[in-house]
Amino acid sequence: MAAAQVQRMSRLMVKTLRDDPADAETLSHKLLVRAGYVRRNAAGIWTWLPLGKKVLDNISNIVREEMDAIGAQEVLLPALLPKEAYEASGRWEEYGDLLFRLKDRKGADYLLGPTHEEIFTQTVKDQCTSYKDLPVMLYQIQTKYRDEARPRSGVLRGREFQMKDSYSFDTTDEGLAESYALHREAYRKIFARLGLDYRIVSAVSGAMGGSASEEFLAPAAAGEDTFVDCPACEYAANTEAVTFVAEAVDASGVEPVEELDTPDTPTIESLAAHLGVPASATLKNLLVKVDGEIVAVGVPGDREVDLGKLGEHLAPAVVELVTAEDFVDRPDLVRGYVGPQGLEKVRYIADPRVAPGTAWVTGANRADTHARNVVCGRDFSVDDYLDVVVVEEGDPCPACGAGLRLDRAIEIGHIFQLGRKYADTFQLDVLGQQGKPVRVTMGSYGIGISRAVAALAEQTADAAGLCWPAEVAPADVHVVAAGKALQTEVALDAASQLAAAGLRVLVDDRAGVSPGVKFTDAELLGVPKILVAGRRAGEGVLELKDRRTGEREELSVAEAIARLRG
Repeated sequence: MAAAQVQRMSRLMVKTLRDDPADAETLSHKLLVRAGYVRRNAAGIWTWLPLGKKVLDNISNIVREEMDAIGAQEVLLPALLPKEAYEASGRWEEYGDLLFRLKDRKGADYLLGPTHEEIFTQTVKDQCTSYKDLPVMLYQIQTKYRDEARPRSGVLRGREFQMKDSYSFDTTDEGLAESYALHREAYRKIFARLGLDYRIVSAVSGAMGGSASEEFLAPAAAGEDTFVDCPACEYAANTEAVTFVAEAVDASGVEPVEELDTPDTPTIESLAAHLGVPASATLKNLLVKVDGEIVAVGVPGDREVDLGKLGEHLAPAVVELVTAEDFVDRPDLVRGYVGPQGLEKVRYIADPRVAPGTAWVTGANRADTHARNVVCGRDFSVDDYLDVVVVEEGDPCPACGAGLRLDRAIEIGHIFQLGRKYADTFQLDVLGQQGKPVRVTMGSYGIGISRAVAALAEQTADAAGLCWPAEVAPADVHVVAAGKALQTEVALDAASQLAAAGLRVLVDDRAGVSPGVKFTDAELLGVPKILVAGRRAGEGVLELKDRRTGEREELSVAEAIARLRG
């Protein structure tokens, strides 16, 4: 077995901090900076210092091994890209301010790649001409760029980040399903090896396009994604993908529409209080603009419209709230008193909870006036049904009806069946078995490499510091010389023997640093095992501590090697 390298802290560029950075909010941000793994250069831009780079590389290597195992081939595409491909797909405009755009000295437009569907499609179009060249799966591990409006949480949401993106190319939908399944299983193995607690949840494709879509989420308090899972079955989904089905209601016994004098009741709260009815009996009609056209969105009065969810449903159209100026030329739209009955020249979208036959109290399209007994399907019609409410704890599970639970998580992976969206854009065809052109179908699969570092820190850290899983850690064992010359000599000798046995070793041989500081740093840095050359070092006896459990045992170097090699 080849000897591993010994990292000596007396020569290692690492500066630990006792206090949290003033701008840090999340646990991973605090600890990665304090432990000297990363250093901030600017908002959302980070330097990976030696220990941090090792963790980043260890994650990349695990991803690389599992991608290679399913037959994917690694490539490296440029990060600096001409705009033409993104103009062709429409994403030059769709990405908006998220794109880093620049011009070369001749005035030509370029971008820094946020994701590479277009360029991979062009690459395969150039290299693959026959069905015999497919299927093929390609991947890269590369720096991506997105001009986030509010980069935060350290490396969790940066403007520059490491990502593995892979793409599959097949001639049939059945082939795409197989490539998707291969990636899904590879992701399960990757995240298990990384030591991440994760959930696979149904998701929406959004601007990526395509049909089937799943996210891999790591539950964490610092997570920016909200997902639901069901305690009674295996259902789990991003909140944007949760669906609701409502049965039509028999409205034959509902009285005719009755208009009510309701002065100064432009809000659901004021209306419900005035009439003495629950908010759930009222119909909220939110006005938005979809690519500049006013659209009404109806939901029960006790629920909120999820604008992100609405935007995903209507992508790539731009959705924004109406302003006071939008009412100036629309006297038919009375602010605070809009109702779906009698609306003209307005598309009406409703949540499925506004089912046919349901009766509501809603605006009468006149100031200070509402109407009751307004029945869906009798007094107004719905142009489109879309799940658009903010999901709440206890909402019924779409699979079994039990109450759903809400939790926060970090998105660490996302897989899509893109279908032929990009193949159509770039006319990606190969010659089929029958001698005729066949349009290729694609999948897209991403893993956030740098984000996985933060997710692991969030999930595994404790009050003392980081606590890395074995395959990810920057070393297998952290040897601490807790004393003077003798302990340092024993520690260095032990480090050499451990390295000769193939173990990755970090040894704290710093002179003039107290044992207390060394122990504190060992806890903060988070290497899984800590081997201490202390008071019994002269007897050849060291203390091995498990960083996670705190369990300790005294043993010789030979016994420590046997224990660590497992």
